[in-house]
Amino acid sequence: MKHAHRILVSVMSLVILSAVSCGPAVGAEEEGFVPLFDGKTLDGWEKHGGPAVYSVEDGTILGEVRPGRGNTFLCTKKEYADFILELEVKLDVPGNSGIQFRSHIREKGDRVFGYQCEIDPSKRAWSGGIYDEARRGWLYSLKDKEDARKAFKVDDWNKYVIKAVGNSLKTWVNDVPCADLTDDADASGIIALQVHAGGQGKIRWRNIRIKELGGKK
Repeated sequence: MKHAHRILVSVMSLVILSAVSCGPAVGAEEEGFVPLFDGKTLDGWEKHGGPAVYSVEDGTILGEVRPGRGNTFLCTKKEYADFILELEVKLDVPGNSGIQFRSHIREKGDRVFGYQCEIDPSKRAWSGGIYDEARRGWLYSLKDKEDARKAFKVDDWNKYVIKAVGNSLKTWVNDVPCADLTDDADASGIIALQVHAGGQGKIRWRNIRIKELGGKK
């Protein structure tokens, strides 16, 4: 019995040590994140582009398609360089959309352009791919990544993660790796929530937060 007791104590000690060693790592991962949306107002954001409407409803940002031409973007007033961006997305009425990052605004036509992490509820299912909005088009599709194409849930909340460090751009949807792109076009820029023009579409965003990793704009 004494031998069994010593074994039990040793096992428990290992479990405790493991928990202690894992704890700071988990905490360190959470440190440094700051919210971009306070759940009540659109402070820190401004609309550019088309006629879509953005509002705050039930602690979420709601974007709604309106008649008219041009994609619409709710943009951060601040620019970001190297970062990890996390947020959740849900489609009330399915429609093409996206999350801009390291993007910019052309004065002529009030046009947002730059990297976009795709939100694609169509049969193509390229959610998490990287598109260059109003510039070069597709940079990283998911045509050869079947697991990534299955990650997005049309009828539920979806967690997006975008990591931009130097020329390395990576995305995840619901913890499934999607895009892994190397590109030098933009080192910093705004973040924006897109409502695509045409048809119908209502999309929600929540739990929007960012962790800056290096240079700031």
